Amino acid sequence: MTKEEISYRRYLQRSGYAPQPISTALIDMDGVLYNSMYNHSRAWKRLGDEQGWHYEDNEFFLYEGMTGAAIIRLMEKREHGRDDVSDEECKRLYALKAAYFTAQGEVEQMPGTARMLATLRKNEITRVLVTGSGQASLLDRLNRDYPGTFFAPLRVTAHDVTHGKPNPEPYLMGLHKASSEPSQSIVIENAPLGVEAGHRSGCFTIGITTGPMAESVLTEHGADIVYPTMDDFADALPNIIELRKSFKL
Repeated sequence: MTKEEISYRRYLQRSGYAPQPISTALIDMDGVLYNSMYNHSRAWKRLGDEQGWHYEDNEFFLYEGMTGAAIIRLMEKREHGRDDVSDEECKRLYALKAAYFTAQGEVEQMPGTARMLATLRKNEITRVLVTGSGQASLLDRLNRDYPGTFFAPLRVTAHDVTHGKPNPEPYLMGLHKASSEPSQSIVIENAPLGVEAGHRSGCFTIGITTGPMAESVLTEHGADIVYPTMDDFADALPNIIELRKSFKL
């Protein structure tokens, strides 16, 4: 029995769902579509230095998936004891962080992602973007880099939700936009909080270790299966799709 069969069987036993083909893929952006998380981390560190925040070297990777406002409020509360960070201040500080990100230059597409998306399109699986980011410099590139893949009505960003990841709201909103059920859907994530959000939404959640987080961290946050790279996942995806079409308990 393959690891894909084992992981899907465990998911069905845990969730109580009956086997279903995949109709919808809910896909994170940073670290999945783009190799952008190191640039995000450097941008947050620059803002943090200006704000007087203390942080661990890889700390901002742990917050991937949270909205920018949530990260700012978390850090200001922890570092300065503040509960009064306004929406306007969050917008101002996030605009600085976004500018620091853009100033580092254009990030590359994640290797393997184009093949993954081509497989999803070929199999007529609906693609929904679900990101905690509001980074316009990346969101505006999607149509250019991945033409015909992410349609405007099927996007969930930081601008759309009240509660970002690890709250399941972004993925539940994505399911609603696609008129899909968790049992018919997969989540594709690289970040611990994003994996947790996918798990809490009830979807079969796939983790990809494209950042500094170990496989065990993604598993601990609820990943049903983990792949070391997007290329590895792209290799496995055709078999996963076929498995889901004919799986029997």
